[in-house]
Amino acid sequence: MSENLIELKNVRKEFVTAKHYPGFKGAVKSLFSKEKIRKTAVDNVSFAIKEGEMVGYIGSNGAGKSTTIKMMSGILTPTSGSCLVNGLEPYKERKKNAKNIGVVFGQRTQLWWDLPLGETYTVLKEIYEVSDQDFTERMAFFQEVLNLQDFMHSTVRTLSLGQRMRADLAAALLHNPKVLYLDEPTIGLDVVVKDRIRQAIREINQKYNTTVILTTHDLNDIEELCQRIIIIDAGKKIYDAKLNQLIKDYGDSCSISFEWKQRPNALQMEKLQMEKTQMEKTQMESQQNLGGKLEMHINESNVQVCFSKKEFTIAEVFAKIMGLIDVKDVQIKETELTDIVKRIYQGNKGNQV
Repeated sequence: MSENLIELKNVRKEFVTAKHYPGFKGAVKSLFSKEKIRKTAVDNVSFAIKEGEMVGYIGSNGAGKSTTIKMMSGILTPTSGSCLVNGLEPYKERKKNAKNIGVVFGQRTQLWWDLPLGETYTVLKEIYEVSDQDFTERMAFFQEVLNLQDFMHSTVRTLSLGQRMRADLAAALLHNPKVLYLDEPTIGLDVVVKDRIRQAIREINQKYNTTVILTTHDLNDIEELCQRIIIIDAGKKIYDAKLNQLIKDYGDSCSISFEWKQRPNALQMEKLQMEKTQMEKTQMESQQNLGGKLEMHINESNVQVCFSKKEFTIAEVFAKIMGLIDVKDVQIKETELTDIVKRIYQGNKGNQV
């Protein structure tokens, strides 16, 4: 038995559609044409996920995230390759697979609009054949971590977006699935509700060892929840590593802004300009040798230094600048996950050219 709960090997998904032509003549031509358009949504993607992992699966719109999730949940059949979830091929054994998975889509709901929320859970209990003891235990847990009690007797159609998302999360987990697929679970939610849902997902993972696959455009969700990140672009996997490794590989850039007490005099400005020239020279040498980055920008109210922590420490930069000017305030900005992902995308686009 494999130690991996989910295994994808060279999975490929192609969609074939009839070719359509513009205009009235084109519409008539389309009726008789046998030309087809073949589009590759997922292109030979492979990865393995262990039980209990929380993985961020991210990419731009149309990158192939949802298509991959649909193949893992059994909705779509791969064109080629192998997809196994808990030892099952999802598209061949959909009923068995459905008992192993829970799915939450930010834009859709699995709840019945006209039923009170409590009755919805009772229906799901019977569908998934959850025992009375397990149902009571899990509902008590969901009440605690998701605060459902205030709207348990309200019909689903009357719930706010935040309430519905919490209710959907409980519904997806009622049968204690081994895998939870979350597609934009915090979309459109306010900060307080987002934080509550993230905390609930963490507690559910810790209590039940639930494997979580999270697709989202909100990278704060990834930072808060995931230990690993997989990036997909144009159907291809372009990065797969632990989150801390991602920061280590790409999070080396740092920016420090030194706000001065009073504008530097002519001599100080001259020294700053000389230091800037020296830094630019160092930058060129670094790019030839180590790929480093070091820049200085002198503005009206401050001087900003951008550098690579692989080559220069914050203390070294502090010593350089504070020896030249009187500093009033300092702001340090580390590389954010958004910037890192953007950098990976840009590098991937460059490799494709």
